[in-house]
Amino acid sequence: MQQSLRHGGIGRCASSTSVPTCRLLRQRAASRVSCHAVAEELEWHHNDLKHVLAAQQFSPASMQIIFDEAKRMETLKPGSDLLRGYIMSTLFYEPSTRTRLSFESAMNRLGGSVVSTESAGEYSSAAKGETLEDTIRTVEGYTDCIVLRHFQEGAAKRAAAVASVPIINAGDGPGQHPTQALLDMYTIQREVGKLDGVRIGMVGDLANGRTVRSLTYLLSQYKDIKIFFVAPSVVRMKDDIKEFLTSKGVAWEEATDLREVAAEVDVLYQTRIQKERFTNPEEYGQARGKYIVDAALMQVLPQHAVVMHPLPRVDEITVEVDTDPRAAYFRQAKNGLYIRMAILKLALVGESA
Repeated sequence: MQQSLRHGGIGRCASSTSVPTCRLLRQRAASRVSCHAVAEELEWHHNDLKHVLAAQQFSPASMQIIFDEAKRMETLKPGSDLLRGYIMSTLFYEPSTRTRLSFESAMNRLGGSVVSTESAGEYSSAAKGETLEDTIRTVEGYTDCIVLRHFQEGAAKRAAAVASVPIINAGDGPGQHPTQALLDMYTIQREVGKLDGVRIGMVGDLANGRTVRSLTYLLSQYKDIKIFFVAPSVVRMKDDIKEFLTSKGVAWEEATDLREVAAEVDVLYQTRIQKERFTNPEEYGQARGKYIVDAALMQVLPQHAVVMHPLPRVDEITVEVDTDPRAAYFRQAKNGLYIRMAILKLALVGESA
């Protein structure tokens, strides 16, 4: 309760405190009074402290609220002041282009400010041995939310356990990437026109791919979903995901013929073989280059279907595919801006603002 006492309790702030800061201080104090277990029982959009840690937090109702907000963000005029006075920190221990820049762009477009560190493991006090928990406790004193990318699975949950500001998981090792999954679902809805009844082929590095894990959790909440897993044997989808889908009654199938799968799906979700996750170079060599999306494969893909990719790509989609209107991956990346604008707005000021 130290913060709420310092700022005059839950109900009031010092007269010199700005409106955004005052609102956030009340949120923080309330989150200290109520335990995390209670918050977890609520729909994400009803929580006072809106961490974004894992895809399982989001029901179809929460997703639709985010999607509706994202749609409004697409037409938001320059000069917005929705988040004026708020500060976001991007704390990245792994490389990123799209995620970090889209979050920073999102905050700037909403009128907020950004403090950022890239390669935090090298250029922050982590290089001196500081723990993640101590870093979070320090950085939250400077900012109103923290966007965290870390090389260790579970890092975002560790951060949230000690944080009194929203922690947004921007990828935790091979664990999850919930905001990517949300923008993927938004893209599927916009490109295919539905979420129920979607047939999707997930291709590539499914063992190390946090994006496909998170996306699978979200898809499982919709009706008549069919998922095809197409991966080299050394990077097959892990058993916990397959067992989860079976427990939810979601149809899934492991396949080896990408052409057969491509002919049957609404979405072909290609992923990169993640060299950085391999400790055995021979296994990487076995996985790389086995499944390629090229012009020949596009000939069997249905005309209504789309190709998606969380990016970056290496050679798993040839550049000749880029001009095909069914290549949705750059539109997908742009959707990340609107989804992250929506998440920041909802996490910091709520639905009514």
